[in-house]
Amino acid sequence: MGDVVPAPWGAYFVTGFDACSQVLRGRDWLAPDFAWQERQAHTERWEAPATREMTKTLSRLNAPEHTRQRRSLGTLFDRSTIQRLTPHVERDVSRLLDELAGELRGGSADFAEVVSEQLPISTVGSWLGIPSDDYPGILAITHNQVYAQELLPTKSQLGVSAEATVLLRTYFTDLIRRRRAAPGDDVLSGWIRTWDALEPDREAADETLYRLTMFVTIASLETTATLLSAVVWQLLKEPGRWNWLRERPEHIEAAIEEALRYDPPIHINTRVAAADTELAGVQIAKDAMVHVMYGAANHDPRRNPDPHSFDILRAGNHLTFGGGAHYCLGAALARLETRTMLTQLLRRFPTLRAVSRPAYAARMVFRRVTSLSVTI
Repeated sequence: MGDVVPAPWGAYFVTGFDACSQVLRGRDWLAPDFAWQERQAHTERWEAPATREMTKTLSRLNAPEHTRQRRSLGTLFDRSTIQRLTPHVERDVSRLLDELAGELRGGSADFAEVVSEQLPISTVGSWLGIPSDDYPGILAITHNQVYAQELLPTKSQLGVSAEATVLLRTYFTDLIRRRRAAPGDDVLSGWIRTWDALEPDREAADETLYRLTMFVTIASLETTATLLSAVVWQLLKEPGRWNWLRERPEHIEAAIEEALRYDPPIHINTRVAAADTELAGVQIAKDAMVHVMYGAANHDPRRNPDPHSFDILRAGNHLTFGGGAHYCLGAALARLETRTMLTQLLRRFPTLRAVSRPAYAARMVFRRVTSLSVTI
């Protein structure tokens, strides 16, 4: 149908790899921020409480505020940070695989529930100094909140998301208050010191801190959890593939990149045209929405030949972590968690196999594997 396809609501689906890359990296394309929302004729979609709350977060900001907030975070997961986190992730993976082994003694286990869901919250939770007793509640709230980020959310989904948003604000506002009263050497304490220096208005500083902490937390959870389950499923679905990688662990990172290409955790991202422009030969008016289709771009045969084949040795390209100013902050952390998990899993469970296909939540934007039954 083309690289740029009209959508029924006046927007455009962008499917080709090069066109998607141009939107993600180009300065002519903006996130749909409050200024854009206020210019729309029909504002009901954008007035939902959860939608407005997410519009305040980093992923929906444009320069100069996006630049200011992103610089305040520094390079979140640079090489030194990844090195410091590695032993913690290794311990978490070992603990979770012990739990998986215990479940498997009963016959089968839900890999998504026991491992995939738990590793990201354990990693980011310990990094931010979030009490482990709070992890289950944060996970449950996150599962409900992301409905506000769907392409065409229903009223009921927006209602569920609104309730979750209130709970997230209450939790993280209280976490910042407690951390300010008793700061430590954790990342959140460092952010508090940074924003106290940047913003003389304490209330404004705490509001920014809430948005940053909430966004970094929830952005780290479902996406990585889905990647963990997706890569395991792709390795188990084809006879012999699991054992092939066990015998060639030097290709683990290549397997992860192919999983990111083949089934990205986020399938759609939205941008708006900053001015009248042309994209892949199609005229796009100022303020028109374009929906970047990560999965379609990654499966563009002009960039990745035979795209529907899962090929560990492909050495292909993908746009799963985005590009430009909004490139995923947690890409290195997601790769660390997946690499560590896969390395230990292949070694400890040589006969692991899938009982059935994974089940996915009924969503278009944020993929979520709700279950993946495995056995040995």
